Amino acid sequence: MKFPPSILDEIKARLPVSAVVGKRVRLAKSGREWKGLSPFNAEKTPSFFVNDQKASFFDFSSGKNGDIFKFVMETEGLSFPEAVEKLASEAGVALPKITHEAQVQEEKRKGLHEVVELAARFFEAELAGERGGAARRYLASRGLDGEARTRFRLGYGPADRFALRDHLAGKGVSAELMMEAGLLVHGEEIAVPYDRFRDRIMFPIHDSRGRPIAFGGRAMSAEVSAKYLNSPETPLFHKGSVLFNHHNARKASHDTGQVIVVEGYVDVIAMALAGFPQTVAPLGTALTEDQLTLLWRMADEPVICLDGDKAGRKAASRAMDIALPQLEPGKSLSFALLPDGQDPDDLARSGGKAAIAEVLGAARPLVDMLWTREVEAGPLDTPERRAAFERRLKEPLGQIRDETTRKHYRREMEDRLAQLFASAAPVRPERGRDGGFQRGRGQARGGRGGFQQVAPWAVGPLKASSQLTRTKIMAQGRGEDTREAFILLALASHPGLILRCADEISELSLDGAAAERFRQALLDAAMEGVLDEEVLANRLEQPRVREAQAHLMAVPGPAERLKLAQGADPESVFDSIRQAIVLHQRARTLHSELKAAERALADEATEANFAWIKDVKARLETIEGTEAMSGD
Repeated sequence: MKFPPSILDEIKARLPVSAVVGKRVRLAKSGREWKGLSPFNAEKTPSFFVNDQKASFFDFSSGKNGDIFKFVMETEGLSFPEAVEKLASEAGVALPKITHEAQVQEEKRKGLHEVVELAARFFEAELAGERGGAARRYLASRGLDGEARTRFRLGYGPADRFALRDHLAGKGVSAELMMEAGLLVHGEEIAVPYDRFRDRIMFPIHDSRGRPIAFGGRAMSAEVSAKYLNSPETPLFHKGSVLFNHHNARKASHDTGQVIVVEGYVDVIAMALAGFPQTVAPLGTALTEDQLTLLWRMADEPVICLDGDKAGRKAASRAMDIALPQLEPGKSLSFALLPDGQDPDDLARSGGKAAIAEVLGAARPLVDMLWTREVEAGPLDTPERRAAFERRLKEPLGQIRDETTRKHYRREMEDRLAQLFASAAPVRPERGRDGGFQRGRGQARGGRGGFQQVAPWAVGPLKASSQLTRTKIMAQGRGEDTREAFILLALASHPGLILRCADEISELSLDGAAAERFRQALLDAAMEGVLDEEVLANRLEQPRVREAQAHLMAVPGPAERLKLAQGADPESVFDSIRQAIVLHQRARTLHSELKAAERALADEATEANFAWIKDVKARLETIEGTEAMSGD
C-alpha cells in the first residue's frame, strides 16, 4: 500500500521521535539529543541516540537507524502499512482511502510543487535581468545582495500583469494549477486571471524539506496599500503552520541549541547573514500554536526577538498568551527586546554580531515578561488597585494546563507579590518631641505621602502572644495542618464531592507529607473515575496511603470529626470544604506576607515595619477566628 508523502510528513511532524521511542526505551537528555540502552541488543552502556530535529534514531550497537516508522517496524514486528496506521492513529491523522480520487489529489500536489518551483526560478531570473535593476539596487541598499540573494533565492515579480502567467503557460502549466498554487488573482468578477505578485521583491517560503510552497512579496512602490503580500492558503501552504526559514534553521538550531524568532523576512535574512542562521519568522501573523510546536521541536526555550517599542511589546504579549496554555516542564519562551526604533535588520547593520549577541544575552524569561506586563498595566498606589493587580496577575496563570508548571508559576508570583507589597509598606507618622507628628524620612514638605520608609524607631524583639502561639496558623510546619487534614479526609468520606473540588484540590499548596500523599491518591482516583465509596476504600487500602490517612486522622478536632462522618449532609460538608480551601489560601498568602514583613524589619527596624508585622498577624488571627466560629 502506498501512502501519500504529505501524510507521512504530517505524521512525523506531529510525533517527535523521542515521544515514540520513549514508550519503549528509557531516554535521558544528552546535549541536544536523547540517549538510552539499545532496544535491539543487551548492553550496559547507552549507545542508542534519538534526534528530534533530524527526526531519526541511530543505534550504534546494531547499526540500525531510521525514522519513527522504521522504529515501530523493528520493535513491534509490523509491516510498513501497519506501522503507518498505528502512528497515524496516535498522531490523530486521518489516513485517506487509497482511491482513484486520492491518487489524483496526490498527483495534483506534486504538480503544485513543480509549479511553485518554476515560479521561484522565474522570479530569480527576473531579479537578475533587465527588469530587476531597481529591485537589485534596493536590496543592495539593505545589504541583501550576493550571498543573501543566493541563499534565500530572492527574486522579483515584474510589474506586467501577465508576465508570470505567460511564462508558466509557455511551460505547459494550466491556468487552473496556477490559480490553485495561489499565483494568479481570479474570481467571478475577474474575466481574465492576472499575476498576484507584481512589481514586488519576492521571498520564497519553503516547507521543512526545503521545497518552495508559497511566496511573500514586498512592494517596490510606496503607493501600494499592502507593503507585504503573502500567497493565499493553498493545498501546499497553511500560513499558521509554517515558519519562514524553517528548513535552514533546523540544522542551525540543532548545532546551537537555540532558535530565534523575529518579525519579518528581511529581519531573518539580516540575522542569518550576521551569524545567526537559527532565525525564523511567522508569516505576517501573530505566533500560532502550530508554529510554537515547531519552535519547541527545535529548542526548549525559543527566543522571541522583537522591537522594544509599543508594537513590539504588544506582539510579545500575544506570544505569551499563546504560549501559556501549552507550557510544560522544560518548555518555555524568552524575550529579547531591541532598543527603541531599531529592528533586527537595523541592529545587524549598525552593530553587527556583537550587538545582536548582547541583546540576545539579555533575553528575559516568560515569567518576567508576564510580571512586567501586569505591573505596568496600572498604578499600585491604593489597596483597591493592588487587589486588582493581584487578581489580574492570577488570571493568566489559570490558563497553564500542566499542573506542575502551573504550581511553580503560582508560587513564583506569590513570592513576587509578597516582595512587591513589602516594599510598599504604608507610611506611619512619627510622634515628635512636641507631641505633634513628623513626616516620614524622604517625604517632601507639603507632599501627599505614599509608600515610603519612616525614620528608624527603636523596638524590642518581637514575641507572639500566647493566644497566637496556640493557633493552628503558628503551629504550621510542626506537623500536618488541621485544615489540610480536614479537607482531604472530608473528601474521602464523601467521594461524590471529589470531582466537584478536583481543580481546587490539585492547585492547593500543602505543607504535610502525609497530606500530599493522600491528596495524590484522591486525584488519581478522580482521574480514573473511581469514585464509588467501596472501590475508593479499596484503593485507599494501599499501605502508604493507609498510613497517610491514619496520620491525618489524628489531626482534626471534635468539631471537624463530626463533618467527617459518612452520615453528615454532603452539601453542608461541601460548603465547609470550600470555606476551608478559601481560608487555607488566604493563610498561605498571609504567611508569605509575614515572612516578607519579618525580612523588612530585619533589614530596617522602623515603626512602619513593626506595625506591618502586627497587622499581618492580626489578619491571621482573624482567619483563625472565622474558622473557629464555623466549627462551633
